[in-house]
Amino acid sequence: MSTEDNKAVVAAVVERVMNQGDLAALEEYYAAGYVEHDVLPPAIPPGLEGIRQLFGMLRAAFPELHYDVDDVVAEGDKVVQRVTGSGTMHGPLFGLPATGRSASWSEIHISRFDGGKVVEHWSVTDQLGMLQQLGSMP
Repeated sequence: MSTEDNKAVVAAVVERVMNQGDLAALEEYYAAGYVEHDVLPPAIPPGLEGIRQLFGMLRAAFPELHYDVDDVVAEGDKVVQRVTGSGTMHGPLFGLPATGRSASWSEIHISRFDGGKVVEHWSVTDQLGMLQQLGSMP
C-alpha cells in the first residue's frame, strides 16, 4: 500500500469511526493483532476490542463527538495526524460525571501500517486541557 492509501485509511477512521460512531468499521481498518501503545484505562482490554470499547465510551460521554484533521504527514509505513476533538459531555467518562460543558482538545496520532491496515498506534492527547474545560480539573 502507498502512503496515500494509508492516509486515506486514517482519514476514513476519523470520519466513519470517530465522527459517525461506526464501530463496526474498525475491522476494515485495523489488523486482528493490532497493538495500542497508548495507556488505556484498567478496565479496557488490549487490542482491537479495547479500542472498540474506548471509542464507545467516548461516544457515550460525547454523543456529538467530532474530530477535525489539522495536519497529516506520511512516510514509509507510518501516518501522523494532528487532530482537534470537540464535544459536549452528556454522559460519564472514566468515573467522572457528565458536566454538560463543551470542550475542544488537541491530539497527535501515529499509525503504523502493514497490508493496508493499522497494526500499531501511538497517541498524545491534551487530557488536562479537556478536563479543565469540562470543569473536572482546576
